[in-house]
Amino acid sequence: MASTDTKRPAGDAGARDGGDLAGLEAGLDALESVQQGRKPLRQTFVEKILPPTVAVLLVLAVWQALVSFRIVDDPTKLPAPSDVWDVVRQAWLQGDLLGYIWTSVSRGLLGFCFALLIGTPLGLLVARVKFVRAAIGPILSGLQSLPSVAWVPPAVIWLGLNNSMMYAVILLGAVPSIANGLVSGVDQVSPIFLRAGRTLGATGLKGTWHIVLPAALPGYVAGLKQGWAFSWRSLMAAEIIASFPDLGVGLGQLLENGRNASDMAMVFEAILLILVVGIAIDLLIFSPLERWVLRSRGLLVRS
Repeated sequence: MASTDTKRPAGDAGARDGGDLAGLEAGLDALESVQQGRKPLRQTFVEKILPPTVAVLLVLAVWQALVSFRIVDDPTKLPAPSDVWDVVRQAWLQGDLLGYIWTSVSRGLLGFCFALLIGTPLGLLVARVKFVRAAIGPILSGLQSLPSVAWVPPAVIWLGLNNSMMYAVILLGAVPSIANGLVSGVDQVSPIFLRAGRTLGATGLKGTWHIVLPAALPGYVAGLKQGWAFSWRSLMAAEIIASFPDLGVGLGQLLENGRNASDMAMVFEAILLILVVGIAIDLLIFSPLERWVLRSRGLLVRS
């Protein structure tokens, strides 16, 4: 009888443990299903759309107040928002607005693609070869801190006033950022991944493709975003300084034309278009890519 009594609590404890584990599993499944549910449209509007809309309206209200209350009463220094809108509308009606944007965006994206093709293998080489890292690593860091506008005068002297000069300035501004971003990502790869890859036979190029690059994606994507920012800024500097009719009128040259004509409405038009294009590229390309990388690593919950 005593032995039978001693066995019952153990069986009850096992049953309770099994029930607890089943309840815990069910709770985790329920939690996961809640996290992966789609947010209501109202919540998305409040969290994603309303804050930037309010910020833009607030800036426009302050801008209009500065003009209306004559805090800045010189229209050659600060035009009214309606004056800038009239200039944008006129450029749209004349069919010039999309031409300004396309001239700069096509150059920027093509130059960034060239920088991507050069910066990625360069970053891998610096990250994986100690001698190359010791020789080139400090130079890449120095080039990244060098203002992109400094490359415009030598690029004009070397290549002349043409599109090749524009692409050269973009490359010199973006390649160091892309390479350094990949180096940073590779440095953060856990040694356990590398040892596991070698154990499974992933060595050399195979290990780089299947182990190193996927593990370094967060740092690499951060470098891509910074590389695009440097590409865009380098292009604007080149278009402002190296204005030439054969190059077409991009956003940078539009800004310079407004300065030469002392037309502040045109200057503000160019500034706003440059800002809008930069934000649009980030929202349409790099932010979704960054969210996908973080979500694939469990660092961002799908909502």
